[in-house]
Amino acid sequence: MSIPQGESAPVLSSGEFTARYDKFVVDLLGVMAYGELSSFERLSSDARYSPTLHDRATLGAMAVREFEHFEVVSARLSAMGLDPELAMRPFQASIDAFHDRTRPADWYESLMKAYVVDAISGDFYQSISTFLDAETSAVIEAVRTPEESSALLQSRLKLMLAEDPRLSSRLALWGRRLVGEALTQAQRVGREHSFLMGLLPQEAIPATAVPALMSALTRNHSKRMSQLGLTA
Repeated sequence: MSIPQGESAPVLSSGEFTARYDKFVVDLLGVMAYGELSSFERLSSDARYSPTLHDRATLGAMAVREFEHFEVVSARLSAMGLDPELAMRPFQASIDAFHDRTRPADWYESLMKAYVVDAISGDFYQSISTFLDAETSAVIEAVRTPEESSALLQSRLKLMLAEDPRLSSRLALWGRRLVGEALTQAQRVGREHSFLMGLLPQEAIPATAVPALMSALTRNHSKRMSQLGLTA
């Protein structure tokens, strides 16, 4: 994501968005909505390949939560007088392409993808939420993956790795690919939609802001992999 130099964003007025900030929020909610809808579809599909009925029910419950998150974001867009489908459409091709590039080969890779991608997305949205208006921040908080879901995924992955240590090298490599693809995807969306342009006045965004954000996402991913006993 690159931020052009020498351009200033208008100061936000109380109680209303500036044109640039408003576009940023619409884009943010649009990409979030389609991301949640895609997660619902992915988890619903992957649940069919669960090795046990308990695992199928667990992924099914997670899929339901993702659809509920989609409804929360869509409701916010509708409350702003916007068509959720129109807000999502600019991001459909790139998100679909990301999922095509990271199609899991089996149940193990599917579970790792849910663990990695959902966590990175949550980290990204949380990192910018402090710069947003109260209503948009509340939406981000409402669609965060519950800690118990993350803990459940982590616990299941640990059990799989303990049962079959041969999975370690494959899932570590898969995790590295996922985080690389996710960060590349974030940068691509940023370039195509000037994603951060409306977030803050230009002079308030240091040149190192985006690289620092990417580094923070990578560090958090490394910590999560370490908790699984894997090398990021």
